[in-house]
This record gives sequence, structure tokens and C-alpha cells, in this order.
Amino acid sequence: MPVVSAQQLIALQKTTQNIRNICILAHVDHGKTTLSDGLLSSNGIISAKLSGKVRYLDSRDDEQERGITMKSSGISLYFKVIRNTLDQNAAVSTTSDEYLINLIDSPGHVDFSGEVSTASRLCDGALVLVDAVEGVCTQTHTVLRQAWLDTVKPILVLNKIDRLVTELKLTPMEAYVHLNKILEQVNAIMGTFFSENVIEMDTKKRELQDAADESQADWHLEIEDDSHIYFSPELGNVIFASAYDGWAFRTSQFAALYSTKLGMKESMLRKVLWGDYYLDTKAKRVIGHKALKGRALKPVFVQFVLDNIWAVYEAALAPTPDREKLEKIIKVLNLKVLPRDMKSKDGRLLAQQLLSQWLPLSSSVLLGVVEELPSPLTAQSQRLPKIVHPDTSTSTPSSSANPERAALESALYTCSTTSDAPTVAYVSKMFSVPVKYLTTVSTQKRTQLTAEELRERRKEVLRMQQMQQAADGEQPTPTPTPVVAPANDASTETRAVVDENVERMIGFARIYSGVLKKGQKIHVLGPKYDPENPDAHRSEILVDSLYLMMGRELHEIEEVPAGNIFGIAGLETTILKTGTLSTTTVCPSFGGIVMATAPIVRVALQPADLSQMPQLIEGLRLLNQADPSVEVMRQETGEHVIMTAGELHLERCLRDLRERFAKIDIHPSAPLVPYRETISSAPSLQIKPESQSDPEKDKDPTLPTGTALLSTPHKLCTLRVRAAKLPEVLTAFLVEHAPEIKAITDEVGVSSDVEGRENRAKSAEELTGRIRAILESEEGTDREVIPSIVDSIWSFGPKRTGANLLVNRIPGFSHRPWHSTQAKKQTSTQKGAESATDEELGDQPDSVSVNESKREFNIKDYESAIVTGFQLASQAGPLCAEPMQGLCFFVESVTFEYAFEESDALGRKLLGLLPGNIISTMREVCKAAFLTWSPRLMLAMYSCDLQAPAEVLGKVYAVLAKRKGRILSEELKDGTPFFFIKALLPVVESFGFAEELRKRTSGAASPQLIFHGYEVLDQDPFWVPATEEELEDLGEKADRDNVAKKYMDVVRKRKGLHVEQKIVEHAEKQKTLKNK
Repeated sequence: MPVVSAQQLIALQKTTQNIRNICILAHVDHGKTTLSDGLLSSNGIISAKLSGKVRYLDSRDDEQERGITMKSSGISLYFKVIRNTLDQNAAVSTTSDEYLINLIDSPGHVDFSGEVSTASRLCDGALVLVDAVEGVCTQTHTVLRQAWLDTVKPILVLNKIDRLVTELKLTPMEAYVHLNKILEQVNAIMGTFFSENVIEMDTKKRELQDAADESQADWHLEIEDDSHIYFSPELGNVIFASAYDGWAFRTSQFAALYSTKLGMKESMLRKVLWGDYYLDTKAKRVIGHKALKGRALKPVFVQFVLDNIWAVYEAALAPTPDREKLEKIIKVLNLKVLPRDMKSKDGRLLAQQLLSQWLPLSSSVLLGVVEELPSPLTAQSQRLPKIVHPDTSTSTPSSSANPERAALESALYTCSTTSDAPTVAYVSKMFSVPVKYLTTVSTQKRTQLTAEELRERRKEVLRMQQMQQAADGEQPTPTPTPVVAPANDASTETRAVVDENVERMIGFARIYSGVLKKGQKIHVLGPKYDPENPDAHRSEILVDSLYLMMGRELHEIEEVPAGNIFGIAGLETTILKTGTLSTTTVCPSFGGIVMATAPIVRVALQPADLSQMPQLIEGLRLLNQADPSVEVMRQETGEHVIMTAGELHLERCLRDLRERFAKIDIHPSAPLVPYRETISSAPSLQIKPESQSDPEKDKDPTLPTGTALLSTPHKLCTLRVRAAKLPEVLTAFLVEHAPEIKAITDEVGVSSDVEGRENRAKSAEELTGRIRAILESEEGTDREVIPSIVDSIWSFGPKRTGANLLVNRIPGFSHRPWHSTQAKKQTSTQKGAESATDEELGDQPDSVSVNESKREFNIKDYESAIVTGFQLASQAGPLCAEPMQGLCFFVESVTFEYAFEESDALGRKLLGLLPGNIISTMREVCKAAFLTWSPRLMLAMYSCDLQAPAEVLGKVYAVLAKRKGRILSEELKDGTPFFFIKALLPVVESFGFAEELRKRTSGAASPQLIFHGYEVLDQDPFWVPATEEELEDLGEKADRDNVAKKYMDVVRKRKGLHVEQKIVEHAEKQKTLKNK
């Protein structure tokens, strides 16, 4: 097909009803980029022979080296549909429609799932690919859920069907059964999503209606229709394909082909081409499974579809190709194959030639996209209400009382492109592009050259090279001149003398309403923007440049109408990762992107040359903006740390810093894996380090286990705290609902009105009610104690959102509710107390000083200091200064003792330092109470999913055992020689795991690592062999390592904490041999 020019694509942007915005989603190595190549070849962007080999949308060098996609790439495609229709006079009339397909190819690796989220947010439809051999994998489930949450309509593509013939050697009947099972698995996943959604909606309705209307809710639940969510070939939303061999089909194609031959209506044949339907040749009718009556008939799909495809492969791939059969197939199908291709010894190439002509990939896929997926006109009315009103299930434009807001919503839902419609666009991510890939308007006028023109141009270039060589021979010191093919515009060569390695930030965006023009003034709304407070989180810019995205190249355009995906420049200083663009301030923010996986791997960075630290800081800023999944932070120690989703993501970030953003040599630290500290139900049996000992406990051995008593310096205040382990169910609940707790606490000080306080109190009451229900359902919990625990929650920690509780058990003291405790107010109170004390010590006369020993001080004056001490303790535990998890600290008593005379200046000074002393004492007493129990480390764990053939299972298990992995399940996939293995692997042991596994199995197994959570390592880090049995088992040298202690010491050494480690262990006398 001839090359489609950018001007043709730009012209199609104005026909909104003929636009399709789609993305390709799948598990890693299921053929997304290969399918993209097949679609690009239909537009002449790449050669059809190179389709599947070029990987055009993988423009990064590391993507080509590894063979996987690491970023989302957008490209616009042209597709023309010609339809033949019969009029009333039985005359055939031909109509044609031109479509613009905005395609986004997304990664499949779990480390880059953030890129998938940014792609699906902009699209209305998706092609979900499933490998016909591997079937439904982990990321398949993840991308289906992503499409469901973003209200993206999917089309299922069963890819790599050729492997069923060439690798598994299945018969057509076996292949049909195998494909049917995959289809059932995918539909089961979709049914799960639908059930979850129905239950959630029903729960919301029950909360809003009275008890008398419950029967109506049940009745409504029964009639809910779910037929539209499933995949079925007869509906047209299933495509069977082999992207590598360049063919694909839908059952409608074969229905149109066989309807005239069988004398059946095309609509009827389409319904029976998939499923348990059989053709009775004697009766000349299609029968069901019950009418078989023992006859060995093939299903219609096998007989008319798979048998024909298998015949082509078997004839072409046979040891001695059946030339006679192939020629017959070519003649019947009216194909054109060159004689040299027929004589080719590569049977696979011949099969590709036949099938790609008979069932072209691009036609089947793009026709399915055009017919089954919605245009922006249809899709936005279904998707945008959920984005504009995220807290309600449905919304209509008339639901807004504000006329301007109602007009805005109407324009959004109808994808209006009128001149008076407000312009609204959403930027899902920022990405960096070298300047050499940005094509200006003046350089876009590409013309298709004929073969004669190309020959003339080559002759001209050769003539110029000869003249240049002759001139260089005459001059003693020649100056090299670049040889450039003549161009129509001489200024092209002048503009080419630019640093092509300069990076520019481009916004990956979609426009939902209006027309966005170059030079237009527009508001940039942050993710936290609220129309009721239009001055916050808002800025104004002038649109710098707009681009039509064509893979690695971007073509500059003057304007973009609603419904299109485009690139926009000039947002570097206003958008960090996501943002909303609007010409009106009543437009709500479309929010941020929720990432499927949280960054878990941390690395500290420093430049090889410390004088280049500014370049590193600037490079980290650009990396944080260009990568949607990375997090950049500066620790209190001054270290610059990046947090990534996994080892592969970390490698990509470091490469980007060295080669694109910072462009300096960088020294990364060893990966910093997070841990959590918790306790077991057994009391401590070991002696702690001196820095972690509890002097008060040593003096008072009568204190129960878990209780610690500690006084501030000079015995001004004494704190008694008891530590206990939270139930695992409650800990998991607090971890899961940490964002909800954070939302409640973050609203403190933001919404000071009465309504804001009431909403915050209501949310906090609902949360505490759920905590009470969890405690009541837990076995062994004293029911009488539960209300006092829940009602006495003082704070969550660390950072007021973690899975630790501070509970008030001080007799007669009433604390502030946890949702009204303001961190800012705490800090200001402490600073105010310190400043007041300084004034008292320096300038106040003696008459102002009172006898503190006779005055009864209120604990409320030091409440914020107690809470701050708890936050510090839960943020950095006693084992290796990692956050605690699953602990509850009961403050049982706080007593003050003052024994100073009225004129004692030292006493007044110490009282001024009391808030700070209480903070440090509360921190230490919490740690001391923690250490009265047997402590445990919690390891960050990966869920490891992999497929491997039976012959390498032993090697897979050996690698997992070496890295302290644990096998959860092992299943043989029906119809395949592959075992599906699910295991848990510590993150700290995962570095280099994938590479080692591939080496040991010769590439037969490749893991997929997904963050699973934290798991307790059931080993006391302070345990040493003491009894006779332990010494006999382990020996005096204790050859078996204490793994928990090893992990703890590594973290303590990295953080500069004290480590009890012998320089020489188990020394033996060296024997010296003399030379004779």
C-alpha cells in the first residue's frame, strides 16, 4: 500500500464519527508489537516482509535488545472501508468510508504497568491479546481489570495460533477445544468483574434506601443483563490471528464466504460457526450436539475454518512440500504467488505468503475495530460521567445546577467541536523525545517519488561526491562537507545543524471537547484542583506546539479537534506527571493515574564526580517527569533516592539518567529493599544490645511482658506504655485502607468549614465502626474491652496513616479524636512552647515564675509531644530503623514530678525542654516495649508466576530454593507441555533472579514478579544457640546463619547504626610450611 501522508491523517481528525482510539493490552511476549507492525505495514510505514521483525514502535535501544516493550507509543493509521450494497432495483452500489485509527502500543511487563494505565485512560477501546499456547496469564487478568475500570470496550485477539500447528502439533479438533477453554477462562474473568460491580452498586443502593425497599433491590439484581460483557466469535468481538505470519480472521469473514456455497443466510451461518454445531451433509442442515446420535462429525468451525488453515501449514511445512496441493490451494483461493517463492526451501515463508494474502491481518483487525469499538461520540457519553463525577454511579449534563458547568458537561458528553464549546483535554503522562524526531510543519511535505526520480537523485548524489573528491585532491587542507540529497527547501539543511540529542518534554494527551489551537491560552489544572477554589493548583500557559504522534516521529500540527489523541509541548514547568487542560475554571480535574503496582525497589544515587551534583539533580527532575511509575525523593540524610517497580524498571531508569537526562557517570548503591518490623506472641528470650536495653525494666522485673516504664532526663515525667500485637486481619485492613485514612487526615486544616468537619467526622466514624466489627469477629478478643480500644484510638502511625495504633489508657484523660489531630498544629504548639520558654528564661521577671511543684499540669499541654514520639517510634523501629507494622501501643500512665523551688532557674529551664524530652522518651519507651516481645522482621515479597516445560522443572526449583523462594502451586496446563508455577520470593533475593533462571533453563522459563506484600520471617534476629540440643545441631561455630540477623545487620550497616560483628570469627592457627 502507498505511504499515507500526515496531511491525510490531519484531515481525518475533523470527522469525529470516523475516529477510533484504541490501545493494545496483553501479557509480556504475547505479540503486541508484532501485531502493531502488521497494522503499520498496511499504511506503508514499514515493509510487509519486515512486519514482526522491525518492531517499529520499540524505538528505544534497550527495547530492541531485550525484545520487550518498555513504554507506550502512539501512532495514527488510515483505514478505508469499501462496502457494496444492493438498492431496490438490485443494482450494486459502492460506498467508501475513511477512518482514523489512533493506536497506542503498551508494555506487557509488570514493571511498566504504569504505562498501561496511562494508555487505557486515553482510549475508548482495546485489543486484548492472549497467546493461544500460554493462555490467560497474570498480566492478562491485570489488563482486563484495567480496561474494566476505565470503561474501555475490549476485543479479544487469540494470537499465535500458528504455534498450535508448528510447536504443539495439535489436530484441528484439539486446537478447537484448546481455544474454547481459553475463551471460557477470559469470560470467567469478565464475569467476576461484573459480579463485583453489581454487588458494589447494590450495596450503595441499600445504604440509600429504606428497609422496606430491600425486595426491590433484590429484584433489580436478578434482572441485571451481563450478555454485553462477554467475548463470543458470533458477536464479532473475537479475532483469531497469527501476527507473526501476518493473518487474522473473524467468523463473519467465513460466514460471508460459505453462505452462498451452502445456501444459507449469512446471519444464520455466523451464529453456528462457533460452538457445538455440526453440518449434516445428508440432511443439508446444521444440527446441535444432541442430534449427533453418536456420529463422528466435526464442529462447523473445525470443518470450514481450522481444517483449511491446517492444510496450508501441513502442505508448506512438510519435509517435502506438497507442491501439487499448494498450487491447488493457490488456484482455488485466487492468490498470487511468485514462482521463486514457490521454489523457496523455507516452507514457513511460503505459508506466510499464502495465508497473509488469503486472510490479511490488517484488514481483519482494523475492520473489527471499526465495527465493534465505539467512536468518541458514543464512548464519551459512557466514560466521562464516571470521570467527571467519580463519587456517583450515573450523571447527566442537567444534573449540575451551575449553567456553565451544565454546558461544559454537555460538550464533554457529546464530544462537541463547535467554536463556542469549551476546550478540555487530559494529559495522562509526560515523555521525553529527542529534537531530531520532532518534525516541523515546513518539513512535512513529503511526496511519493517514482523509481525514475529515485535513480536520478542517486546519480546526482554520486556526481556531487565525485566533484567533492576532486576538489579535496587539489586542496592541501580540505574541509569536509556533508553530502546531502537536494531538497526543495534549502533551509532544511540549515535547520539540520542542531543538537539532535537535546530532549524535549511532550505531553501525551487526548482532547475531549472543543478545538485546541497553537498559541491558545489555556488553564492547566492539577490533580487536586477543585472548581470551588479556582486559585489553587491552577496555572495558565500558551500552547507552544501540537503534534500528531507517528511512533518515534512527531509531526507538528496547527490545531486538534475533539476526540483525538495528540502530543503537546510547553508543559514542562506546569505538569509533573498528569494534568487537565481547560479554557474554563469550572471544569473539574480529571484526577491522576492510579498505578497497578507500587514502586518497591529503591536505589541511592551519586555522581562519580561530586562536582556534577547539579546535573544529577536536574536529571532526576526530568526522569521523575518523564516516567509515570518512578518516584524520586531526597532523604533526610541528603541521599537522592529513586523508587522503581522492579529490577528491569531500575535498569531502564539508570540508563536514561546516564544517556539522556543527566548525561554523567552515576554510581548507584545496592538496591535498598524495604522491611517492616513486628513482634511475635512469644516473650523475648534473648539479651538485646546495650543501645536497645531498657534500664527501667532491669530495675523493675515485676512489669508484665510488653510493658515498659521510662522517665525523661531528671525524672520530670514518667511514661508507662504497653505493646501488643494487632490481629492479622486488622493489620491487613489498615494496610489496605491507608489511602482512606490519609484522605481523612489530610483534610485537616484544608476544609475548616462546618460541612468539612462533619464529613471528616462521618468518614472517621465509619472507619472506626469497621475496625470495631473486625475486632468483634476475631476469636479470643475480649468483647468488653473492644469498645474502649476503638473509642480510645489516639493516632495511627507512622505518618498518621500506617498499620499501628496508639491507644489512650490514661485514667481520667480525654484525648483529641485522631481525625482532628493536626500535624501542623502539633509542630506549631511545640515551637510555641519552646519559644515561650526561651522568653521566660531570658526576659520574664521573677514575679511571673510560679511554683511549679504546687501547680498541677495538664497532660493536654503535652499531648502533641506524646503523639509525635509515637510517630517517630513507629517510623523507625529498634531492629534496623525500618517502619513498624501490626502493633498497638497502650499509653497506661503519664506522671509528672516537680521538685524545684520557686527561684530555681535550672528547674524552669528543664521544664522548658520538657516537650522535646517527652518526644524522645515516648519514642524510646515504645521501642523498649517492642523489645520485650520476641521481634520479627517482615520481608517484602514478590509473587512469582512462570511457565516451564517438564524437563526444566528441577532447575527452576533449584533456583527458587537457592533464593529462599516458596512454591505455592504447580499445575499442568491442559493441552500443553507447560507447567504453571506460582511461588513467593523475597524481594531482597530477587536481584538477578530472572537472568539466572533463564541461564539455568536455557531460556525455557521466564518469571513475572509482582509485589505481593510483606511476610513475617519467623526467626528471632537475636537468637543464638544456647541449649545442648541447639549446640549439637548447629555446632559451637553456629555454621547455619541467622538469616534475620543477616538482613538486619546489612540494613543497620547501611544506615550507620551500631552492628555487633566480629572482625575475625572462628580463627584457627595457620600452619606454616618451610621449604626444605
